[in-house]
Amino acid sequence: MRYQAILFDLDGTLLPMELEGFAKAYFHALAVELAPFGVAPELLIKAIWGGTEAMVKNDGSRPNVEVFWETFTALTGVARAAVEPVCDSFYSGSFHQARAATRENPLAVDAVRAAREKADKVILATNPLFPMAGQRTRLSWLGLSPEDFDLVTHYSSDRFCKPNPAYYLDICSRMGIDPKACLMIGNDDREDMTAASAVGMDCYLVTDCRIPMAESPWQGAQGSFADMTAMLKAL
Repeated sequence: MRYQAILFDLDGTLLPMELEGFAKAYFHALAVELAPFGVAPELLIKAIWGGTEAMVKNDGSRPNVEVFWETFTALTGVARAAVEPVCDSFYSGSFHQARAATRENPLAVDAVRAAREKADKVILATNPLFPMAGQRTRLSWLGLSPEDFDLVTHYSSDRFCKPNPAYYLDICSRMGIDPKACLMIGNDDREDMTAASAVGMDCYLVTDCRIPMAESPWQGAQGSFADMTAMLKAL
């Protein structure tokens, strides 16, 4: 069959990683950049997680970027105008240090190429918690770029986050596609499988870096990244 769109999650799906180790490397690198503003590492972690939580709870009334910076500045007391340019530069520069907490995936390019042959559109449905520069940097570790996709979600473009099913509906609305004619590929039982299936998408769980749910774990289509790539080629 041919899908209108195939959607890929990034962290833990295309890009193998354990989130705890990645977050530690990420926060350490960012703390160095923001130290001149008097933001201690402990406060930075609190502000990043606070901003993340606010974006996840976003009701769609504002872009995620506005929700994040409102929370971040309230918690740190640092003006957005002063620190945002530094953060933008960070995601294109020192953020590369966090690559050490990820693993290679030689099949990533092959999988995206296979999806391109089996769908009208290929979408990077990574949780829009980072600016586009952060998405571009992580994709570069795989030999990919935003230009390999018809849409890349990021915190300036989106108003919802996973696991809100509205995140997936918003993508479909913007791209003019039917969720029932889409395939979502991800590694998170709740954020990817449960949320995307709730709006009618077909789903495939990549189990290499699976994030399971304690209750009602995903029982649908699943397998390793290699299995998933083979599945795409066989569609």
